[in-house]
Amino acid sequence: MEASEQNHSSPSSPPPTSPPIILSPCAACKILRRRCVEKCILAPYFPPTEPLKFTTAHRVFGASNIIKFLQELPENQRTDAVSSMVYEANARIRDPVYGCAGAICQLQKQVTELQAQLAMAQAELVNLQAQHGNLIAIVCAEMARSQQQQFSPPPSNNVESFEAFVYGQGVVQDDVSFSEEEFVHGYSWEPEPLWT
Repeated sequence: MEASEQNHSSPSSPPPTSPPIILSPCAACKILRRRCVEKCILAPYFPPTEPLKFTTAHRVFGASNIIKFLQELPENQRTDAVSSMVYEANARIRDPVYGCAGAICQLQKQVTELQAQLAMAQAELVNLQAQHGNLIAIVCAEMARSQQQQFSPPPSNNVESFEAFVYGQGVVQDDVSFSEEEFVHGYSWEPEPLWT
C-alpha cells in the first residue's frame, strides 16, 4: 500500500505527453515527389486533401509557372489567382482550343437568346393588354348604346306612338286617361270638392 501511495503522490513522475503532430506534405509536393519545406509557397493553396486541384493546374501550367505566378503576387491575391488557374485549367482540358473563352462565348450566346425570348414575351404581353383594353372599350360602348336605346323616346312626332312609348315605359298608369287634345295642349285638373 505504501508503494502504491508513493507512486501516485511522487512529484518526480513525468506528465503524459501528447503524440507528435506529423504534417503531411502538401498535395503539390506529394505529386512532385519532393520534400515539403516549412514555408512552402504551394502548401496554403494546395492542401493534401485536394490532390486533384494541383494535378489539374500542373497539367496545364506546370509547377514552375505556378510557383512563379504566386511569387509575383502579394499574399492577399494568391488564393484568387490559384482559383482562376484551376478554373482555366479545367476549361482548357475540356476545350483545348478555346478554354475559358469558349465557355464565355457559349454563355453570351445563351444570354442573347434569352434576351430575345424576353423581348418577344414582353411584346406579346403588350399586345394582349391592348386587346384587353379594346375589348373593355367595345363592351362599354355596347352597354352605353343599349341604355340609350332603352330610355330614349321614339323619334316620331305622332302622339299615339309617344303615348304608347310612355305607357310601355310605365311612366303613366293605366287608370289615367287623356284625350288627344288634353295630352297635346296640357291637362287641366280641377279639384273636386270633398263634400257635397
